[in-house]
This record gives sequence, structure tokens and C-alpha cells, in this order.
Amino acid sequence: MPTSEASGGSFLSRLERLESVDSTQRLVREWLDAGTPEVAVAVAAHQTAGRGRRGRGWTAPPGAALLLSAGFRPSRLGTRHAWRLAATLSLAMLDAAEEAAGLKDDTLWLKWPNDIVADAADGRLVKVAGVLGESVSDGERVESAVVGIGVNTDWPAELFPAELAPSMSSLREVAGGRPVDNDALLDAFLARLEPRYEALRAGTFDAGGWSGRQRTTGRLVEVDLGGKMLGGEGRGVDPESGALILRAGDRLERVDTGEVVRCRIIGGLPNFV
Repeated sequence: MPTSEASGGSFLSRLERLESVDSTQRLVREWLDAGTPEVAVAVAAHQTAGRGRRGRGWTAPPGAALLLSAGFRPSRLGTRHAWRLAATLSLAMLDAAEEAAGLKDDTLWLKWPNDIVADAADGRLVKVAGVLGESVSDGERVESAVVGIGVNTDWPAELFPAELAPSMSSLREVAGGRPVDNDALLDAFLARLEPRYEALRAGTFDAGGWSGRQRTTGRLVEVDLGGKMLGGEGRGVDPESGALILRAGDRLERVDTGEVVRCRIIGGLPNFV
């Protein structure tokens, strides 16, 4: 049975913790469609039909990940800046994860557009969390949005799916085997989300923090645009449009978040002539 928490004057209008659900993303979207005010959060110990970007599946053993979706009604957020909501939640979760796992600052990073990653011992980037944002707009403004986050928390490496093990990790593994408590991570995340979201509602986005945590900057990057492949050196991100900036040969390319199917880092800083 789900447990509900809500209180007058709280940052959250609704918080439900569930043992199992098909998708927290679906559930929170239904809440918003039924008129639930922001900020509404559903947390699940297990999802049977969780999904990531472009409909890709997201599965984890029960209790091995923090799985949540948050619903918003950011009425003053322009449609062209809708991407900033998912970016804001990514930054809040990144900071919370470092605290909850007892990690040093700058242990975790962002891989454009939304993943939270860590550096492996051999120089690879391994994925710790994924973020999926979906919004409904009236053309000019965002009417409602749901942002889903899945964080690999207390998940030992020996239980990683074989096909994903080379590219994934968990907070437990990054922390050297220390257990990670999902409730502590959730509390730390919500505490950081409130001021960041209130700032976003007031028109302020942490462009410096978002840009500075990008691991695509200074790396060789390959982007799948749905049949067209684009490769180059990551030259940063555009805090106005959210685009990834690539240097491909003698030209700069800008890749919008809505165009990308997959972004892959394939090496360190290249030697262009």
C-alpha cells in the first residue's frame, strides 16, 4: 500500500511512497491531469515498466535504486526553457547524492543532456543516474511537467546486468562499497530541490553550475541524431537553449536536446590541427 505525506505550507503538495508501481512517471502525470497542484512526488522501491529517454527501459532490483517522479506547474517558465527544469533537478540530485553517499565534492558529473555520471578508474564515464523530463505547454509557457529520476544507489556491481555493466555504476560502488540509504538520499534531494526550483520559478537558472559540471566538455563526443551520426570535440553547452556545442573539424555544431537519441563520450581532449 502507498503511504502519503503532505502538509499545508509544505514545498510538496503530495508525496507518496510505493513498494511497487508500473511507472512513477505515468502516475504523476495522471495526478497533474486530475488537477493535483505542484510539487507532487511519487517514489517507488520497484518499477515494473520504468523507462528512460526515447522509451528505453529502466529496471533495477527492488531497493537498489531511488526511483521517483516529480510533477510541476511552472507557469512562468517559457517553453524554450523547459529543458531547464530537468537540468535543475539533475543538479539538486547530484549534490544530494554526493552528500548521501559520503563522496567528495566533484565526484559526480553530468553527461549531456541529463545523465549523472562518475569517472571510472580506467578513465571511462559510468552512469549512476538518468533523468527524463516531459512537459505540456500552451505554446509560450510550460503548463505542467513531470521529471523522472532513477539513481542507482545500494546496488553492488556483481548484480549489474551483464549487458550494462561496462557503462554503469552505483553510489555504493563509487563510495567504495559503503551502503547508501534511499530515504536519506530522498530527503537530501528534496532539501536541495526547493531553493533551486523556487529560483527557477523566479527566473534564475544556475547556468554556471550546470555548465561547469558537464563531462562532455573537452572530450571526444559522438551523438546519434536518429540515423545521422555527429562527432566532434565537446566545447561546452549553451545555457540559453540547452544545446550541446561540438567542434567538428573547422566548424561549430549545436545539438538540441530534443534531437538526440544517444550521446556517447569516446575519448579525452582531441588534438585538432
